[in-house]
Amino acid sequence: MSRKSVEKNIAYDDIRDTYYVTFNFGTDDHGKHIRKTKTFDKILDARHALITHEAEKIKGTLVKPRDTTLEEWLEYWMTNIIIPNREATTAYGYRNMIDNHIVPDLGKIPIQDLKPQRLQTYYTKLLKVKGLSPNTVRKHHDLLKTALQVAVKQDIILMNPIMKVEAPKVQETDIKFYTQDDLKKLFSVVEGDHMEIVIKLAGYLGLRREEISGLKWCNINFDNKLIIINHARTMIGSKVIEKRPKNRTSTRTLHMPDEIYNLLLKQNEKQNEAKAFYEDEYMDTDFVVVWDNGKPCRPNYLSERFKRLIEKNNLPEITLHGLRHTFASVANSLGVPMYDIGKALGHSTPATTGKIYTHLLDNNHQDTLDKIAESLNK
Repeated sequence: MSRKSVEKNIAYDDIRDTYYVTFNFGTDDHGKHIRKTKTFDKILDARHALITHEAEKIKGTLVKPRDTTLEEWLEYWMTNIIIPNREATTAYGYRNMIDNHIVPDLGKIPIQDLKPQRLQTYYTKLLKVKGLSPNTVRKHHDLLKTALQVAVKQDIILMNPIMKVEAPKVQETDIKFYTQDDLKKLFSVVEGDHMEIVIKLAGYLGLRREEISGLKWCNINFDNKLIIINHARTMIGSKVIEKRPKNRTSTRTLHMPDEIYNLLLKQNEKQNEAKAFYEDEYMDTDFVVVWDNGKPCRPNYLSERFKRLIEKNNLPEITLHGLRHTFASVANSLGVPMYDIGKALGHSTPATTGKIYTHLLDNNHQDTLDKIAESLNK
């Protein structure tokens, strides 16, 4: 036999002129000893590797070899961390990325063998071959970064390979919003339409689609002209789910302008008439935006119906969410502080408002400098 022991855990093969080091990692979850062997050309390199290995065992920083694949790890991460602790909409988005892209391309790779170069080529494939946007690929990056960081914390891998990968830069998307004249025209063409209440809640109060869909009569105080936003309805694929608002500050109380107050009164009277007409067949869910029989409108329908309404009336292209941006733009043009705009919109921090509406701040900046220059030239 050409291989013989020269030191503890180090053997030498005189035919191949190679040193073999046996690394002992202790036992696995079933009590079985875990040993791995690695080759070195020089005895000094072999000794150094073995000393480093033993030092990491003493410090408790040694990561045991595992055959866990990325697919298996992501399934564990989704089942035990994401699904119990995140919104269903977040889990749904993660699941789509994992099942449709990450697992087919990277899933069979053992997590301890996942290299930065392989991740970098994955991003390139998403961009160049699959045609995904940089912002979408960035979501893949954020998902993998979070999942692999948990693997580091739980001693599955020593380092997170994603930290050495160049992530696509997020591209700022253009925010479309209406002028006051456009908004007034929209309000005029929807009078009496089923979508009037939806469009005016978005335009007058800056509500999100899911907040409008989840608005209930029990949260409308006609006596004090107040609306409490504390419920939401949204879509996960074809399924409608009910949930709490987006974040803690999204739960808020808003004043009802007269237009909204009168519109909601009319809507309430209409529903009471429908209840009397349909009797036992009426679906009394307490939601504000419903069909004649009381069944709540599907959130996606509101967006689809809004799009058709815009096209039919030859109005500038905009989404239903764009009316929320329009609210912010109109408020800003009237001199409302960005902090107060953010509170009305339910943003978590003033920084969030500033980040989303940079274009508004830029306009204010220009106006401010023009006013200063004008005063100095008088």
